[in-house]
Amino acid sequence: MIVNEIILEVKNLTKKYQLPNEKFLTACNEISFQVEAGKTIGIVGESGSGKSTLVKMLMGMESVTAGEVYFRKQNILNLNKQALWKLRPQIQMVFQSPVASLHPKMKIIDIVTEPLFNYKRLKRSEKLAKAKELLAMVELSEEFLNRYPHSLSGGQCQRVSIARALALKPAILICDEATSALDVSVQKNIVDLLLKLQAEQKMSILFICHDLALVHSFAHKILVMEKGVLVDELSEGESLTESTEEYTQALVDSVFSLKEIKRNLQINNARK
Repeated sequence: MIVNEIILEVKNLTKKYQLPNEKFLTACNEISFQVEAGKTIGIVGESGSGKSTLVKMLMGMESVTAGEVYFRKQNILNLNKQALWKLRPQIQMVFQSPVASLHPKMKIIDIVTEPLFNYKRLKRSEKLAKAKELLAMVELSEEFLNRYPHSLSGGQCQRVSIARALALKPAILICDEATSALDVSVQKNIVDLLLKLQAEQKMSILFICHDLALVHSFAHKILVMEKGVLVDELSEGESLTESTEEYTQALVDSVFSLKEIKRNLQINNARK
């Protein structure tokens, strides 16, 4: 891995939706940022800030109104379907709902190995061994191989989703609210797992989240979005209270308010 290599560069990415009254809704407005190889970028903001639209454009799930997206200096928005298919293993995604993102009628062994068969990177004779390896990577035992998603917990399903996404050894993993549907204790376990895998595989992570405190605990850089615009940037090691941006401070205050509520509840319970 080249030190400080810019693996992903987004330039002035914009998405506008046509409304019935002939006006436009701008979901993302001239978004620009860079992702270094092996680093984690957190993108935070409230619901409706444009985070999901941004992710969909990066993954080719949403058309782009204007702007450019470069993966290793190649503008991926100019690629044809065949070229995009070849590129797709390099940029994989973990979705918000761990259960809904897994096919309910497929066994776990088939789910985690499907990407490898799609790209002809796995022989049938190697399927079982590879599936065991992928589950071990996300700290799940082989007893899960022949189970279906509905028999797993949310955290276990998200581990399966991560195993599936990393089967192709991507350079970038995009996590779209990947922990928001999980309990707080499970969130920490999933984040710890992602960081361990990041260190092992030297991949970059783009972590989309509404929880500023969670992202601040591990991201190398945080981008704050409000109403489709990047309004702030926090560097690694920078305190949440150092930002002078009003919207960022509002997010910080909401986090601290929740902590204060929890502390007061603990005090009140102790007095009973």
